[in-house]
Amino acid sequence: MGAARHSGTTRKRVYGMSISRIVTAAVALLATFTMTTGVALAQAFEGSSAPWQMGLREAASPTMERINDFHNFLLVIITVISVFVLLLMVYIMLRFRASKNPNPSTNTHNTVLEVLWTVVPIVILVVIAVPSFRLLYFADRTVDAEMTIKAIGNQWFWSYEYPDSDNLTFDAVIVEEEDLEDGQLRLLTTDNDVVLPVNTKIRILTTATDVIHALALPNLGIKLDAVPGRINETWIEIEKEGVYYGMCSELCGSGHGFMPIMVRAVSKADYAKWVEEAKEEFAYEGKPGAPKDFAAARAEKARQIAARYEETGEVPTAN
Repeated sequence: MGAARHSGTTRKRVYGMSISRIVTAAVALLATFTMTTGVALAQAFEGSSAPWQMGLREAASPTMERINDFHNFLLVIITVISVFVLLLMVYIMLRFRASKNPNPSTNTHNTVLEVLWTVVPIVILVVIAVPSFRLLYFADRTVDAEMTIKAIGNQWFWSYEYPDSDNLTFDAVIVEEEDLEDGQLRLLTTDNDVVLPVNTKIRILTTATDVIHALALPNLGIKLDAVPGRINETWIEIEKEGVYYGMCSELCGSGHGFMPIMVRAVSKADYAKWVEEAKEEFAYEGKPGAPKDFAAARAEKARQIAARYEETGEVPTAN
């Protein structure tokens, strides 16, 4: 009997050690996979939506981090309200159904209930309003910007100016599907990407030359109208190197869906190097290019884009 008990104890010990080893190996494998995936994502961050994605895009700026937090906060509130209303309706349908109440109540007023369903929604709105106003003021503008970039909406492409870099100016037009290279995203890739440094407070100015456009970069928490004859302002501070994609998000004509925004965030050293190279690449009559110098070139580019739409049977029209 003692031998049998000893044998059973030994088996339990071996079995326990096997389970422990399996759990330890599984945890180690999961940790390794998570770290490897995290490093891979950090090295090749791509600011675009993914199939079956839930929630907002991953935040890459302080503004977007606050937008994400505010979104999650509102999600909790509306979930609680929805569940409460659902349970209340179920209770009312079961408790006051005709079979249980052949003689319905004749009450028409309840002072306590009327006060509650007036005051409680007001309190909820105030609770929502406080962080909402804080977020609006935070995203509005920065007083200590380290650089400025201007985005100009045209039918149907974007122009960008760097006032702090000798008015460096260039246009960014969508890359046609047949011209895409491996790894480039359809309807999101432009021939020239906007290069910006990370960990830098950047003032963004927007305007337009024809109709209202809108600069939208979800990962960076930007959605700002570009209005002809008006300058709108916001700011960003990109925290991660990578490529970020956006679109014009104001219906601006038949080419509205073909105005992508492509931003490449790099280190400050790489940005300084790019600026010097870009000044030569986009030089106009020996200068980096001022807006007035590019007026004729932009008009010609708009004419070519309009002609391309006419060839496909779509005549571009403004709003």
